[in-house]
Amino acid sequence: MSDILKFQDSDDFICVLSLLYSGEARVNTEVQAGPLYRVLGSPLYITCSVSGFRSENTDKHFEFRMTRPSNPNFDIQIISSHEDNFGYSNHLIRVRKNEIALKRLSPNSVHFEIQHLLKSDEGEYECTAVNLEGAYDGEYSAKTVVKVIEDSLSVSSSASTPLSLNEGEALTLTCLASSSTSQHTHLSVAWYLHKDGQEDAQPIISLNRDFTLSPGQGFERRYQAGLIRLDKWGEASYSLKMAEVEPSDQGRIYCQAQEWIQDPDGSWYIIIQKNAEEMTLTVKATEVVEPSSPSLTVEISAQPAALQEGQELLLSCDINTEDVEKRFFSVAWLKGRVELARIGPTGVLTVAPEYSVREKNGELRAARSGNRNYRLILKPVKTEDQGEYICTVWSQERGQDDAFIEGEPKDSSPQRVSVSATENRLSIKMQQAGNVTEGGGLHLSCKVDGVQGQLSVTWQLKSAPMASFTDIISISQEGVTEIAEEFESRKVRVMRPTTHNFTLELDEVTLSDSGVYQCAVSERKPNSKTHNQAQTTTVTVTSIDTLMGVSLISRKSRVTVGEKLELMCRVRGPRMPVTVTWSVQRDAKTPDTILTLSPNGTISWSADQNHYQLRVESRKTEVIYYLLVIGTSHREGGNYQCNVSVLLKNVHKELKASNQLAVIVNNPAPNLRLDKKEQQLTAKEGEEVELNCSITSGASGSSVFYRVIWYYAANSSSLKNASLLELDHTGLVSYPDNKDIRGLQERLRLSRPTQKSFYLSIQKAHEEDNGTYWCQVDQYQLDNEAHWQLKASDSGGAIKLSVIVTENNLSIPKEEAEMNTSRNQDLTIPCNINKQSSHESKFQVTWFWQKEIETKQRPIFTVYRNSTLQDRFGENVRLKYDHPDPSQFSLTFLNPGPENSGLYFCEVEEWLPSLSRGWRKVAMEKSGHLNVSVLTEGDAKADSECNTRTYIIIAIVILIVLVLVLLLLVVTMCRSKGSLGNKSVPSLWGESVPMNTNRSGDD
Repeated sequence: MSDILKFQDSDDFICVLSLLYSGEARVNTEVQAGPLYRVLGSPLYITCSVSGFRSENTDKHFEFRMTRPSNPNFDIQIISSHEDNFGYSNHLIRVRKNEIALKRLSPNSVHFEIQHLLKSDEGEYECTAVNLEGAYDGEYSAKTVVKVIEDSLSVSSSASTPLSLNEGEALTLTCLASSSTSQHTHLSVAWYLHKDGQEDAQPIISLNRDFTLSPGQGFERRYQAGLIRLDKWGEASYSLKMAEVEPSDQGRIYCQAQEWIQDPDGSWYIIIQKNAEEMTLTVKATEVVEPSSPSLTVEISAQPAALQEGQELLLSCDINTEDVEKRFFSVAWLKGRVELARIGPTGVLTVAPEYSVREKNGELRAARSGNRNYRLILKPVKTEDQGEYICTVWSQERGQDDAFIEGEPKDSSPQRVSVSATENRLSIKMQQAGNVTEGGGLHLSCKVDGVQGQLSVTWQLKSAPMASFTDIISISQEGVTEIAEEFESRKVRVMRPTTHNFTLELDEVTLSDSGVYQCAVSERKPNSKTHNQAQTTTVTVTSIDTLMGVSLISRKSRVTVGEKLELMCRVRGPRMPVTVTWSVQRDAKTPDTILTLSPNGTISWSADQNHYQLRVESRKTEVIYYLLVIGTSHREGGNYQCNVSVLLKNVHKELKASNQLAVIVNNPAPNLRLDKKEQQLTAKEGEEVELNCSITSGASGSSVFYRVIWYYAANSSSLKNASLLELDHTGLVSYPDNKDIRGLQERLRLSRPTQKSFYLSIQKAHEEDNGTYWCQVDQYQLDNEAHWQLKASDSGGAIKLSVIVTENNLSIPKEEAEMNTSRNQDLTIPCNINKQSSHESKFQVTWFWQKEIETKQRPIFTVYRNSTLQDRFGENVRLKYDHPDPSQFSLTFLNPGPENSGLYFCEVEEWLPSLSRGWRKVAMEKSGHLNVSVLTEGDAKADSECNTRTYIIIAIVILIVLVLVLLLLVVTMCRSKGSLGNKSVPSLWGESVPMNTNRSGDD
């Protein structure tokens, strides 16, 4: 069951659930199987591909994430093909520096690259194919594990100082390459030549990871002629031998080592590659000989000319001519009319068929020892080598196409060589083998001295003291190997490291291979009798059972369901290719095999490999095989055992079985707890409501599953404890049949954003959805028989939901007012709404009239919400309705009369549509009263006359006040005059007192 189950509609949800259990997923995402072991600082490449999308030729988008072992539950975003800022900060910096990249291979596959691995890059990587098709159908993610190991490869060369050689001289270089990694890896070693002026180096010869030798391009001829060799000595030494260097060999020579590991998919991968120090080689070429040479003479000499059978014969061929160092020659040695060998103009040696076996055995060698001297060595010589020898030389000229044109041959004078027979000097020295471990390899060396003829060697075995020797393998004088019938199915061979040294190699020895081994040598010389010699040694094969120890341990034998369990199988004893088998015994049944690990690293699974991980650790004294059980369940309980076997004679022989380790798997404590907090939710009708059910504590693990049931109790009915829907522990969703809640069930959506959170969404909530909701969670686990068992159960807190149609936002002015109007003026009664309600609101407005306070209110006009008008006054009155604004209504009386005086007000009803009950009234408000007085024409005139009289009275009053003030002033002045007596004072009038037109300083 996925951790996230959130879908857009029920069709998607049902579709996904059906796909989870049908097993016919369409989309499939794949990455390389892990674990992938890569070296610190080296690059990492992960290929991710997807199939099954409808649009096969459209570029798909991919995302890469990872989790580290220290925090496996935290996903770290790395890179995305469609979002530049997808990665977290540390990875985003590396992405922008192109240290991490995502390269497209095809529309349906990409290559994820990390240029230089860090230790923090170790973890589990997840590739996700982004789904742009809507519905989900299959697997859109795939995971693989990456292990970052230390770099333990070391490479060094024996020579780093420049070296100068003449053309035709020999070159030997040694390279040391080794690795100490604990993983099962292979090394490949190659020698390279980097010529001046060329961009890339070219391989000379390489030893592949499967120990196969391959010459580089341009070196095949010399490799086939035996002039170039790569030999491995011991565990870490690789030597390059070039018998005759050529001018084209000039440059920088170095060795390169590659460490290979086999990934779980069986492919081999280079985890690290290193080069040793370069050695600069200079080759002095033989100067070209001008075509016109005056004379050419050839001399042959034998050292010694008379020798005994078995000794060494040296035939020297000297060329005498001018500018010999600038010319090319072909030189051949002949005995009578039979050519023994020839050296071409480029130094290539060819041998006659009659002497090819002797050349292969090292008995015939020829080389150019100087500009003028060519040597042929025969050792050991035989009596049939007696006779006359000559040297034939051909001058070679280069044509325009660089091909050689052969000149006239020039022969030397004959050289007589005599070979006399000798007595038998044959002797054998044999290595003492001692004890050999069962399953290991037997190596016996037989060295022959005093050889004068051709040898044939037979290896024999005597298993019991009274038994006779029986043949194992033989090699004839012509080099033909023959294996005895009893040993044809065995890995047996004879190696010949030198001409007179024979080594018997027998792999995977058994106890029956103990006994006395004999090396029987037969020497045959022409015109001489055959000489035979034999040497024996005793070999004892020790049973590996007595040397090997196997034990099984674990840090804890009691685990809780869901925990990890690590078992360690410790194998001590001789290092050899072994097969390790893990098994578990449940109850009294036959043990069940979990897996078998072969010596080459191949794993054969008998159990579900997704439940296990395997790791091998090699130490000095032992090898530890780790078996990690991921997310244990009761199924993993039982007695575990590891068995070690070896393949001997194509039959698996069980060497050791470890002790049985009992593992007990306990159930986790029933600590299931849900959030009990009671919640109050209020929502408007038509909105989406989300109800949360959360597990606050409880067991976790791959064997723990949960079932959730949502219940409902209505407020206004007898519907109590009704089951809405159920998501069982297998991921199946069901809706209990209940006609009373069928409409509610159709609007439900279930999601699971985390493993311990369950969300119930109600689409377009109705008023009838009011009530109480709660959830119940049951915890299930698998028992030993793979049956589901209920372990714990708990209920969450009540969630009380209130769904309202709308809030009461209706508001109308309540102020009281008065109005006087006349008959010839229209009377308008307004009705205004102060606050705008919902845009879905409809209003019904009714105007009322009341003649006197004591009389009954009478409706006069109604505007319904559907804009229908109704005149309810019922009298001969002309009315006009107006609605200039959504919040303004008015009713106008045209030419009202005194009979229309009275109290007026309006009543407003607000209506909203309901999802379940259609239109409904949600609010009603009344306005304040407007006291209207309609006056007749006489009343209006009287009012006007009354106003005029009022104005006259006010004017008279003002005039009287002014007269009184004037009188008061006169009286005051008279009194002032009497107080002055007869003194004359100036008159106030201008005629009596002339005006002074001159201003004084005081003025």
